[in-house]
Amino acid sequence: MLSVQNVSVSFGGDYLFKDISFRLGPGNRAGLVGKNGAGKSTLLHLIARETSVSEGTISQEKSVKLGFLKQDIDFELGRTVLEEAYQAFAEIKELEAQMEEINLGLTTRIDYESESYNDLIVQLNEVTQRYEIIGGYNYQGTTERILQGLGFSSSDFDKQTDTFSGGWRMRIELAKLLLQPNDILLLDEPTNHLDIESIIWLEDFLKKYKGAVVLVSHDKMFLDQVTNRTIEIVGGRIYDYNKPYSKYMILREEILTQQRAAQKNQEKQIQQTEKLIERFKAKASKATMAQSLKKKLDKIDRIELDVEDNRAMKLSFPVSKQPGKMIIEASGIRKAYGDKMVLQGVDFEITRGTKTAFVGQNGQGKSTLAKIIVDEISYEGECALGHNVMLGYFAQNQAEYLDGKLTLLETMQNAATDANRARVRDILGAFLFRGDDVEKRVNVLSGGERNRLALGKLLLQPFNVLIMDEPTNHLDIHSKNVLKEALRKFEGTLILISHDRDFLQGLSDRVLEFKDHKLKEYLGDINLYLEQKNLDSLVALELKEKIKTQKPTDQKSDYEIQKKIKSLRNRQSKIEREIADLENNIKAIDFELEINYEATIAKPNFFEEYNGKKDHLAVLMQKWEVVAEELMEIES
Repeated sequence: MLSVQNVSVSFGGDYLFKDISFRLGPGNRAGLVGKNGAGKSTLLHLIARETSVSEGTISQEKSVKLGFLKQDIDFELGRTVLEEAYQAFAEIKELEAQMEEINLGLTTRIDYESESYNDLIVQLNEVTQRYEIIGGYNYQGTTERILQGLGFSSSDFDKQTDTFSGGWRMRIELAKLLLQPNDILLLDEPTNHLDIESIIWLEDFLKKYKGAVVLVSHDKMFLDQVTNRTIEIVGGRIYDYNKPYSKYMILREEILTQQRAAQKNQEKQIQQTEKLIERFKAKASKATMAQSLKKKLDKIDRIELDVEDNRAMKLSFPVSKQPGKMIIEASGIRKAYGDKMVLQGVDFEITRGTKTAFVGQNGQGKSTLAKIIVDEISYEGECALGHNVMLGYFAQNQAEYLDGKLTLLETMQNAATDANRARVRDILGAFLFRGDDVEKRVNVLSGGERNRLALGKLLLQPFNVLIMDEPTNHLDIHSKNVLKEALRKFEGTLILISHDRDFLQGLSDRVLEFKDHKLKEYLGDINLYLEQKNLDSLVALELKEKIKTQKPTDQKSDYEIQKKIKSLRNRQSKIEREIADLENNIKAIDFELEINYEATIAKPNFFEEYNGKKDHLAVLMQKWEVVAEELMEIES
């Protein structure tokens, strides 16, 4: 389908990458990975013919159609969501215009027996036939299905595109791309503006896609779910293996281990040969042998290790001071933007040491609630901070708060206090800004570099409660892993807003889902939340199917209803007994911890078993809720 042969790109004499080659065929779903600045987006632009190659060739079959989702989009104002999405069907819309024009011509004619009238009828049949062949009678339903899969509701379809945020407009652009009959899809960070539900939908769509896909993404789980091939750009060259990302990284490490061992053995042989040469060349009788060994040594093909880029920022979040037990207490929170209600009657508490994840579709109020907590926007209701609470806040658009005219050093010095001003250069160095880099102006930094600078700036303020809104945007996988480890070790209270499932894993003990202006609590981490959401969906689907297939006259007998209620109550009682037993068990362990902490935690696998019991309790609580909801449904 597509061939990249010995392609090189250079800027000012320095090569971004050199002599890279690979081929794409149907069914290839390649993840294009590498650190920020490695050249991933540049390579996509080259394949899409939007940038010229310095050297080499990129060729594709004439019949192959290529679609490219870029980071920057430009919409024509005055269109609704549906009208913009319909732009994917250029030929269909053109045929519709032709059909309308021909039909209008036919209605004004009365010369039914004339040759020109007959020509119009023939033309209409041809246009109609072509319209049907390319899906003219189905495209509207398909468009609505794709838009809904990406998070739009039917009430959004007739709204103007300029009333939506950049993230939602990017979704429309993605919908247009998925609706087109492309053979190759180039996707540059397609999950950046999607929520978890939409990401899962896109995963399913791409796994069924028949063509080839090349996608740049820093979402490890998305890569593992979608791709069957990984192309990594490191140090100006590529490594290409038919493995999804995580399996590729394991294979890459195995190859590096083998290379290190082979290089070590070769070095040992070279050293031994060099010693022999030194010994023999001192003797006239052995000079010929020494010369022979030297020629043999010169011909050795030295083993070189694959290029590795192990540079990583160093990050830790120290807690400023110990706050009180209650961190945030909110009641009756209400927030609307004009006629659009975002939050209504929201009550919640955050206690010391908890790690809470905010999840839900875009526009449901996650970022709004974060801004309310830090008192950045007005609202109705009460939101009180506890004793000694010191907030650290990383906004979703944190990089936009940076002054582009300032240098990195000036940015940090302006944010520093007398107590930490001497540490500014050390912090910049820890975030990979060293030497002359600190004199760069902010406006020349990439998105990932700006995020790193914003994280460094955050460390200049004291805090014991950290609120982070989409902190991984524009960070590469390696940097995200460093950030995740720092948050995992953070001993304060954490509120985390993210759509990155892999990043969220292990970072929360509680999930708050935002939906329909309210919050719903799920105990446990993101995995338990997703499992429970799936269970809830299955139960809802089962009830929906029962209602759909049940005829109005086909009512269940009172005996059958009572039998079902009894069965559900028995299940509910059984779960309640399990919950009570487990709660007593956990209380007993907590009592042991209070009496003799050191001896208790010294038991083998103590924390694994203790946390396992808590996780199991969370699952039982969710199961109880599902049974209770079904029981309520039947009883009503």
